[in-house]
Amino acid sequence: MHTSSPIFKVLLIGGTSHTGKSTLAAALAEQLGWHVRTTDTLARHPGRPWPTPTWSVPPHVSEHYATLSVRELFDDVLRHYQITIWPMAKALIESYAQSDSEAGLVLEGSALWPEKIVTLKLDNVGALWLTAPRHLIVKRIYEESKYLQKTPSEKELIDKFAQRALLFNDRMLQAVTRLGLAHVDISITDNLPQLTGLCLQRFAPLKRFDEEL
Repeated sequence: MHTSSPIFKVLLIGGTSHTGKSTLAAALAEQLGWHVRTTDTLARHPGRPWPTPTWSVPPHVSEHYATLSVRELFDDVLRHYQITIWPMAKALIESYAQSDSEAGLVLEGSALWPEKIVTLKLDNVGALWLTAPRHLIVKRIYEESKYLQKTPSEKELIDKFAQRALLFNDRMLQAVTRLGLAHVDISITDNLPQLTGLCLQRFAPLKRFDEEL
């Protein structure tokens, strides 16, 4: 049986890589009977520098991580999020927020950068950001990438991805704290239903800002 959210039509979940955004979004969407989307599907960007059963690392992705510094990797992905993805994400959010449909939207993704989200002028959009201790982010990246089985050159690329994720987490948390936005440390529980319930309580309406940041 679905529960309802009378206050919100859209719930936004931001956070750096490997903080469980997709898992939480799916659980919330199922509980609410809403649609779920990820910003990753809106536009392409160099993906993770390790293969999966459905993903082989293209040469340009390896080159991307090999040639850029961690700071350059962070600047590049943030620029992609703000310039390329944000206009599409904003249109999607506004479409659901203004829809008469009973089914709302749970949208997750690292592209939901705090300083862009607060420019939304919508009362029925709630947002929070997932954070995690540095060691937990690295642990999850190493486990998923099978780091210990990789060659030294492959490990170097994974380490850069991990360092970019940590820098993203730090800068994101600074922005969230400065703007007074809601955030949840995922290390407080490894129980998904408990985390889902906690996050439902923590989602906060977006403040109205007189001017865009």
